[in-house]
Amino acid sequence: MTTNKNYPKSFSHIGITVPNIKEAVKFYSEVMGWYVIMEPSKVKKEKETAIGQMCIDVFGNDWTEFEIAHLATSDGIGIELFSFPNGIKEAPEFNPFNTGLFHFCIQDPNIEELIEKIVSYGGKQRMPIREYYPNDKPFKMCYVEDPFGIVFEIYTHSYELTYSSGAYSK
Repeated sequence: MTTNKNYPKSFSHIGITVPNIKEAVKFYSEVMGWYVIMEPSKVKKEKETAIGQMCIDVFGNDWTEFEIAHLATSDGIGIELFSFPNGIKEAPEFNPFNTGLFHFCIQDPNIEELIEKIVSYGGKQRMPIREYYPNDKPFKMCYVEDPFGIVFEIYTHSYELTYSSGAYSK
């Protein structure tokens, strides 16, 4: 293993486009328990404010307004929800083989209960719960979808612990 002279950057937030901002805030706050940092609000295209100019820089000129909300996980990772009035209101086809964001992963030691809650709010369980090290370590995982068709993964244990040295051998 080579020595990395760069320090590891921390993860700040992820932006997710949803068809209905209020329903998404309800799902992610009630099911995931994420804190609502900023309630849904409208952003209009204008050049008079820093946020207006920044959004034009990011989205170009082919928009007039959108809704945004900010949530945060228990460890301070931001969840930025967007809803655009003229966007396609269905999730893109799930295709992990193409370049692009494949999924995000959250962690909860009670994976069974969380999946039940996701399903009760209109989401889906995409596969059976699997154990990484059956009969050896209690690490589990499962892919799910939110009610909007956005695919994500659930781990019962931390990423570092799951993939640490020797994780795949006894």
